[in-house]
Amino acid sequence: MRVLGIDPGSRITGYGIVDQIGTSLVHVDNGAIFTDSAADFPGRLKRIFDGLSLVIAEYRPEEVAVENIFFSTNVQSALKLGQARGAAIVAAVHAGLPVAEYSALQVKQAVVGEGRAEKGQVQRMLKALLGLPEIAQADASDALAVAVCHLNSHGLAAKTGNTGPKRATSWRNYKP
Repeated sequence: MRVLGIDPGSRITGYGIVDQIGTSLVHVDNGAIFTDSAADFPGRLKRIFDGLSLVIAEYRPEEVAVENIFFSTNVQSALKLGQARGAAIVAAVHAGLPVAEYSALQVKQAVVGEGRAEKGQVQRMLKALLGLPEIAQADASDALAVAVCHLNSHGLAAKTGNTGPKRATSWRNYKP
């Protein structure tokens, strides 16, 4: 299975693609979409959508996992981050892909085994798990962690027969 992990942000949106082959996780690619040069906020959202649409077209993931936001001290930042998440989710759904969402706590737990792990611990664990030559850029690293979380969660769900409440269906199955 190939999963596209996304760490959404209004200035930088990270992405990471990971394959699961048997019990092995294989790094395919990672990177970031930088939106600072967009003239306005709607332009940033378009850049996120277009950038992720290109990533999806090139790498053809089977599923998408997005980091969920559950806390922010600044309301304006939270609104912008929510809109960036929306642009990322719409890119996936527009491509007909199922989308799953995970909290930062779930991601850290799945990658490091500790929900309160520091970012550096997560990055070092990803480097080891995926055999990366170096630690990935921060936003790309976060996106890889989301992809790994999804693959670990998907494998557990397959074993237990529980797909869990966090999994969304593809756009084709969406009924308002």
